[in-house]
Amino acid sequence: MNTARKPYPSDVSDEEWSLIIPYLLLMKEDAEQRRHDLRELFNGLRYVIRYGIAWRAMPNDLPSWTAVYQQSRRWMDAGCFEAVVHDLRAVLRLAAGKQAEPTTAIIDSRILRSTPESGSRAGYDGAKRKKGSKLHMTVDTLGHLLALHVTPANRDGRAETGPLAEALQQATDGSVELVWADQGYTGSKPAKAAREQGITLEIIRLPQAKRGFVLLPRRWIVERSFAWATRCRRLVKDYERCASTLAAMHTIAFVGLMLKNAANLLTQST
Repeated sequence: MNTARKPYPSDVSDEEWSLIIPYLLLMKEDAEQRRHDLRELFNGLRYVIRYGIAWRAMPNDLPSWTAVYQQSRRWMDAGCFEAVVHDLRAVLRLAAGKQAEPTTAIIDSRILRSTPESGSRAGYDGAKRKKGSKLHMTVDTLGHLLALHVTPANRDGRAETGPLAEALQQATDGSVELVWADQGYTGSKPAKAAREQGITLEIIRLPQAKRGFVLLPRRWIVERSFAWATRCRRLVKDYERCASTLAAMHTIAFVGLMLKNAANLLTQST
């Protein structure tokens, strides 16, 4: 890495940068907005997500927070990171001996507590006694992100099955046939919403004689993906003013995880 500053653990490696740079070139090198090095702008974005700082707390040896924020918004609005996730997921699945597009997926949701920044759009979940936002997400059997969106915490996961199933099929070119879910998605309405998208919704139930912690088949995969995301301190709570930004931050976090795995494959092949 060619930089005059001391690198941070969140900095992108040379191998990772070679994989993602084609997706981040939104304009010519001589454009006015390209006064800052793109790699350093991307490192600034990763720093914000990984360590959970406010934009205005950007370290002085990285580009200014306004430059990092503005370029990050351009990338988010252009859908750059969704494209990265789609392509890297296919590469990692092929490397694992699977088809590029999945036929099965796992769906679940988690609640992120609200903060003063996100409180105006927060909802209260009476079952979990939390006020905040609910992240609805689907992953493949390797834990890679397929689709997600954010609602207030008081929105029932059953009601979001249809929109999420539609987003799932758009992300996978309609290849998904079966989705596993927990008992929170029980009922005829979520099953019907999934069928309208060509998906069979299968509920994984707890054993009747449950005693203590029980590891449910398939269900642990999406829980592990949630745990991967919470390694990024910015994603422990909902610090974003807009729900779309919170969703984008999660997508970027999965980009980082998948980039690392893809870079390892690149290193092993050389």
